[in-house]
Amino acid sequence: MDIDTRLLRYFNAVAEEGNLTRAAQRLFIAQPSLTKQIKQLESNLGLELFVRSRSGMELTPAGRALADEVLELLRGWDRSLRCARRAATTSARVLRVGFVASAANEKTQEIIAEFTRRRPDWRVELRQTEWSDPTAGLVTGDADAALLRLPFPGQQELHVRILLTEPRWIALPAGHRLAAHAEVPFSELYDEPFVATPEASGWWREYWLAAEEREGHPVRIGAIAHNPDEWLNAVAHGRGVSLTPEATARFYQRPDLVYRPVTGVSPSQVGVAWPREAHPGPHLDDFVAACLAVCAAGPAGAQAHRARGTERRRGATELSRRIRAGNV
Repeated sequence: MDIDTRLLRYFNAVAEEGNLTRAAQRLFIAQPSLTKQIKQLESNLGLELFVRSRSGMELTPAGRALADEVLELLRGWDRSLRCARRAATTSARVLRVGFVASAANEKTQEIIAEFTRRRPDWRVELRQTEWSDPTAGLVTGDADAALLRLPFPGQQELHVRILLTEPRWIALPAGHRLAAHAEVPFSELYDEPFVATPEASGWWREYWLAAEEREGHPVRIGAIAHNPDEWLNAVAHGRGVSLTPEATARFYQRPDLVYRPVTGVSPSQVGVAWPREAHPGPHLDDFVAACLAVCAAGPAGAQAHRARGTERRRGATELSRRIRAGNV
């Protein structure tokens, strides 16, 4: 019997949540559609998997037996799919690099240039994901490596090296009562509504709400954003404020937004992450090495690296001129 893995993922979400509404929100589908998919799975298997009641969805003995096995089955399938995708891109000499929002800030292009210097026969393909996937495609196999904000859910299952550390700031609508402040104590924001990432982003969402740094004050959610554009509009329209990396103030300037340093919250970090599975090849070593070299260099090192690149280009130009002149 062949079963669509999508139906198994839906089943797993309902089994874990014990509630159709929460599972539908987690999966970003309508509840009636989810109910229909679960019924289809039960029909395909000829088994009743859930007992439905007002309190939620309770697993039957058959459902419990399936739930005990299905997660590992899905993980095995995902591993196989990642390996197949990686093999395809490796043969094409394409390195897929996932990222969320601003990746490694201004150093992103320097990293790609350094990797290209090390692997001139390879091409980097940058892939941006929405905030519902903080691993930027690593878990799904859509990326070979990723430039990510730390910490993020699933981080312990991956290789991660820290590249940058920067403070978290606050994004405010231009007319906000705190917009004129040079810096904002986080305690001044306890009662403000916040723009949050989707629940599917797990505790990454809680980190960007600083849920554990509020001295017991509950979080108020004013809006949900799946990507930078939704986030910018939600803050600008006064639906909430939001913690954000300092780099955001450079990347996403708008006249209806202001960014201010925040005191009383921990800083943010950027890291390079890649799977712990079978090593896909030395090209990934070179990408990680390029990330570490560029980010460890700092402004002076980056300037020296650019100077060396300029000198190499000048040398190549001079050699070409001499060849044309017949002096070589």
